[in-house]
Amino acid sequence: MTTQQILAFAILIAMMALFVWGRLRFDMVAVLALLAGLAAGIVPYDKAFSGFSDDIVIIVASALVVSAAVARSGVIETALRPIAPWLNTPTIQVFVLTAVVAALSGFVKNIGALAMMMPVAFQLARKTNTPPSAMLMPMAFASLLGGIVTLVGTSPNIIVSRVREEIIGAPFGMFDFTPVGALLAIGGVAFLAFGWRLLPERKGAATMDAAFNLEGYSTEVLIPDESELDGKTVKDLEALGDGEVEVVAILGQRARQSQPSPTTTLHGGDTLILRGEPGALERVVGSAKLQLGSDPVRKEPDTPSDDIGIMEAIVTPDSPLVGNTAARMRLYDQYRVDLLAVSRAGRRISRQLRSIRFLEGDVILLRGDLNAMPETLGELRLLPLAERGLALGQGRRGYIPVIILAVAMLSVALHLVPVAIAFFAAAALIVLLKAISLREAYDAIEWPILVMLAALIPLSDSLRTTGGTDVIAGWLSAAAGALPPLGTLALIMLAALAVTPFLNNAATVLVMGPIAATFASNLGLSPDPFLMAVAIGAACDFLTPIGHQSNTLVMGAGGYRFTDYWKLGLPLSIYVVLAGVPLIALFWPLAAR
Repeated sequence: MTTQQILAFAILIAMMALFVWGRLRFDMVAVLALLAGLAAGIVPYDKAFSGFSDDIVIIVASALVVSAAVARSGVIETALRPIAPWLNTPTIQVFVLTAVVAALSGFVKNIGALAMMMPVAFQLARKTNTPPSAMLMPMAFASLLGGIVTLVGTSPNIIVSRVREEIIGAPFGMFDFTPVGALLAIGGVAFLAFGWRLLPERKGAATMDAAFNLEGYSTEVLIPDESELDGKTVKDLEALGDGEVEVVAILGQRARQSQPSPTTTLHGGDTLILRGEPGALERVVGSAKLQLGSDPVRKEPDTPSDDIGIMEAIVTPDSPLVGNTAARMRLYDQYRVDLLAVSRAGRRISRQLRSIRFLEGDVILLRGDLNAMPETLGELRLLPLAERGLALGQGRRGYIPVIILAVAMLSVALHLVPVAIAFFAAAALIVLLKAISLREAYDAIEWPILVMLAALIPLSDSLRTTGGTDVIAGWLSAAAGALPPLGTLALIMLAALAVTPFLNNAATVLVMGPIAATFASNLGLSPDPFLMAVAIGAACDFLTPIGHQSNTLVMGAGGYRFTDYWKLGLPLSIYVVLAGVPLIALFWPLAAR
């Protein structure tokens, strides 16, 4: 090997060691590796930051924004509501949740699809006393299986498509992955529906919701005169919250009722006091198109709409609010904030919010200019809580994100525009149409993932430019000398599976893709099935919590330990290899064309 090849391998091995060590975050490891590549001379100065303009970075960022907007729309929860009564056993729950996550992951970023469905899993867990740990890891694994069905479902598919374009001049199409990916996903979901029993029961991490919302919030809403709820009953309205929202009082023009019965009729113009958690209240207010007591949103003329948000805070003993009401304090006139909801432990609130006398320890939701909110909280001596992305009263845009996503997918499938352009345009339209605010869009983007990708792209290319990929391909060729073609394909998939838990799936494809193509060329075989094997092997990391963001996302929420992933992930990995290799050979012949 040459000196540059030795340096390239040394930097990659050191980077993998740092990933395994875990003391430095993965994006910082990638940045340090890029700097080392520059210092060693294996990455040219003019290529150092080329990764930041790469299509992969744009696609991943745009897909995360689109995913957040679909989750914000509430379409998923609405679609699942009719079947909710039948989700009464862990096996049925796991099957339905994994199937939905897998299906969604083919069309939005798989971590985004998982994030959409996790609140649904927690709702089911609360209602049926099913441990969240029984559902969350299977859902994470299903998101990985679903991601391999289309080009945009997971980063490895996008990256391997670019590798193919560099090698033979044409990338993989949107649905080139579908025949193999769909069959693997179907079998994998079937396994997970029963395989969840391999997992130990774990207690998930405590959440801010559990800490501060044990008794729920009370908020005031108005039924518009032309509302569809006019003539419906209290039971009909509470059903929209899946039993998690209670109508505490009706302050109607006809009569005031505290603790109304389920058969009480609602009328346009009635003011209601609702009680529940912020997420459930948001679903009811959005689905029923109710108006909050402080609607419409008030703001200063020079305040951008994207700067209007919600802050959660605790009333401290020395706050001027203690003993006063919102009406007396004139919260908006003096402090430019609206009171949206109040949570008072051990007490039911059945009065209009503006007439409630605040008590020490009350948890309140305030809406206003987020830039001015810290100063306002200081003046009112309120203790801010951790920001939790509450969206109560901000409205929903229904099917707009889903329609935009469908149009983007169709445009790519018909080869009208490249994937990066389609998803970038979709993200821009979603923000423009206010399906998600600009602030929420930026919050949805996983910036550490983008930095890692951008740093690894030029570094991984150095393995090719220095001839390192040819060296590894030679080693693999020697190892596969006595193997049949299917054996060589299995060797590549196993190599990708082995490297991914330590290197991260995107980095694995960036390193292994060129190696697999060179390996196939040396054996006189087509590169396509080998690139497919790399993509599937890199995307299907079921063995550790660090190889994919979906696995990491559920680790704390499910209370999992590092070794728990092997218990369910190892048999699933064996299935992927045993089923994936012959499926790839079936749809992508090994013989060179």
